[in-house]
Amino acid sequence: VEEIKKEIEKNDSIIYANIGIWPRTFCYANNAHNELVRSLASKNRVGTRTKQRAIGSKSTSEDLNKWVQTLMEKRDWGVGMTHGMTYGYDAFLDLSIFKDHLDSVKALEDSIWVGTFHDVASYVKEREHIMLKIEDLSKNRLKVRPLLSLDKKLFTQELTMILNKEKLKKVRVKQDGKFLYTKIDNEKVLFDFNPYGGLIEIEFK
Repeated sequence: VEEIKKEIEKNDSIIYANIGIWPRTFCYANNAHNELVRSLASKNRVGTRTKQRAIGSKSTSEDLNKWVQTLMEKRDWGVGMTHGMTYGYDAFLDLSIFKDHLDSVKALEDSIWVGTFHDVASYVKEREHIMLKIEDLSKNRLKVRPLLSLDKKLFTQELTMILNKEKLKKVRVKQDGKFLYTKIDNEKVLFDFNPYGGLIEIEFK
């Protein structure tokens, strides 16, 4: 246990010394981890990388596109991992394959979210722990108070609220005195909010 702690601390210290930021995520060396290691490595972190998909020398454009489509169908997160672009262990043999992959993902930006592992892990944990307390509900008005007890210095992502509402022409959303950007998509209203913030006031028209 002491050896594991020292290895984790050494890696964190080296990263901090070079970039001035204490690492909030962790990648297991050689993907080796068990319950004890995960417990030690997860302390004061947003998340640790327990699943991934290697991309590199064996990747083809068709294979990568199929991976993304499968993730979309399953509504799952995908974590891509590579050791190098044009050189290094298992690097891409043809860099155009990776560039094509990025272009095809970019074309789907209205359907998927691409983010750093830190941002995605933070979002998922916040979504799992948040509670929404309805304080007022009427035909044209909704008041919701978000309650999240996570460390807001560590978990920093806004969350997205989705409301089902038929025959909607206009909606106004306000939190802490500020209007929030809203999007009406078919019969759904979407907006990002501060999970640690105050009352969310929603007016429908």
